[in-house]
Amino acid sequence: MSAEFELRVRYFASIREALGRGDETVLTRATTLGELRDELIARGGAYAEVLARQRPVRLALNQDLRDESAALVAGAEVAFFPPVTGG
Repeated sequence: MSAEFELRVRYFASIREALGRGDETVLTRATTLGELRDELIARGGAYAEVLARQRPVRLALNQDLRDESAALVAGAEVAFFPPVTGG
């Protein structure tokens, strides 16, 4: 099993509003963005609601859009935000 490490996690737009916070430091054992998302969902409550698998959520790793298979490293910055719609 991998060791725990620290990440900075940022939330934007409706996700930030639902969680009542814009960022936090998270201790995780997740090795990918998808595993981190699952860990946050497992917290329940607003996390489970806004990050639920059936909801479209965009992810960024160190300010680059990535898919859920992207590997995490200690000290990385992860961002979650809803898809942006044009108009």
